[in-house]
Amino acid sequence: MAAVLAPIARYFKFEERGTNIITESRAGLTTFMVMAYIIFVNPSILGAGFKLAPDQLAAYAAATALIAGIMTIAMGVIGNYPLALAAGLGINAIVAFTLVAGKGLTPAGAMGVIVIEGLVITVLVVIGLREAIMAAVPLALKRSIGVGIGLFILFIGFVNGGLIVTPEGGSPIVSLSFPTQTAQFVFLLGLLLTFSLYVLKIRAALIISILVTTIVALIVGVTKVPANLTVTPSFTTLGNFDLGNAFSKLGLITAALTIFAIMLSDFFDTMGTVTGVAEEAGLTTEDGMVPGIGRVLVVDSLAAVAGGLAGISSNTTYIESAAGVAEGGRTGFASIVTGVLFLLAIFLSPLAGIVPSAATAPALVLVGYLMFTLIKDVNVADVEDGLPALLTIILMPLTYDITVGIGAGFISWVLIKLLKRKWGEVHWLMYAVTIAFIVYFAKDWIQTFIK
Repeated sequence: MAAVLAPIARYFKFEERGTNIITESRAGLTTFMVMAYIIFVNPSILGAGFKLAPDQLAAYAAATALIAGIMTIAMGVIGNYPLALAAGLGINAIVAFTLVAGKGLTPAGAMGVIVIEGLVITVLVVIGLREAIMAAVPLALKRSIGVGIGLFILFIGFVNGGLIVTPEGGSPIVSLSFPTQTAQFVFLLGLLLTFSLYVLKIRAALIISILVTTIVALIVGVTKVPANLTVTPSFTTLGNFDLGNAFSKLGLITAALTIFAIMLSDFFDTMGTVTGVAEEAGLTTEDGMVPGIGRVLVVDSLAAVAGGLAGISSNTTYIESAAGVAEGGRTGFASIVTGVLFLLAIFLSPLAGIVPSAATAPALVLVGYLMFTLIKDVNVADVEDGLPALLTIILMPLTYDITVGIGAGFISWVLIKLLKRKWGEVHWLMYAVTIAFIVYFAKDWIQTFIK
């Protein structure tokens, strides 16, 4: 056995990163359990926008698991980071409700937009521009992005747990929901268990919490075991894309601006996620760079293309990868484990559905806290770093959008440097990206002039 494991350990640098195959396997399982919801959430979102019949959703679920599995394994083998990929939340909503329901594109046309923006990002990676932009971002902003993502994850955890809701009257925008439902009490139990196990430094705390909370959820009826645990997968969504529909429906300029906006969202969501997760794993350099980031970005960019080609929206690196990092994941072997489990979920997809959000939400809250601790390395007392950091951190959860937080941080950082006549400290790429973000934020206003 040692002879078999030795080449694996060398390839994934287990000793260098202070890990082993058991720890990596546990981390990969944890990441999968926290991410498994996407197999069902993605078809639900796309189905609502595409007006799909219930019997059509199974094909979208199978394809979601298929592409997530393939691209996550590719990330592990090529990138050697504990990063998992799947259909991106946020972008799939744009696809379903903005492109299809709003702009009138066909589902295939919307996927054509995703393929194009993914190809553009891939080209930017190949020529080195995407990595150069990441290198140009100041360290304070990189760390602020990680903190903001942590608060975003924590916020998602409380929303999924049912404790943070939007009241019926719509004011305030969010409020605390006093627990009265069984699922909310299950979440609170899971939260208590998760915190207790972590404070006591119990290994595999997140997995134990998710499994125990799921068992409790089964007992009290929050979730149930499906009657039929085996399904025959359908892959009818594969190849369902149309590269010309957006241009014929929207016109050249509007289509180009739409592709640009989605590209920016995809581009910087990944930058924030990779930087934040790598920082939490202790795999960044002193200046906040991620060694070998080029390989990671290539896989992530191709995942966007793959998602469009498969008809299930752009695939991107997931912030939930931090759950596996919290369990000790430090190499791409954890990603391979996650990817294999996604592939198995194609045939046993109902099993993933047994784990309710009330069981995974506590893990997200703890992971959010762990990423939030990065704030200790941000000099918030210095207005040049502190104000952009604040905007970056707070706007992610408030807008439910990672890109908005990053954009606000970039624009404010550059503006402050200009006001203090320190324009020489700003890399030219930061100027270019800031202008791009201004266009991104003003895209709806700009479109009023070109209709």
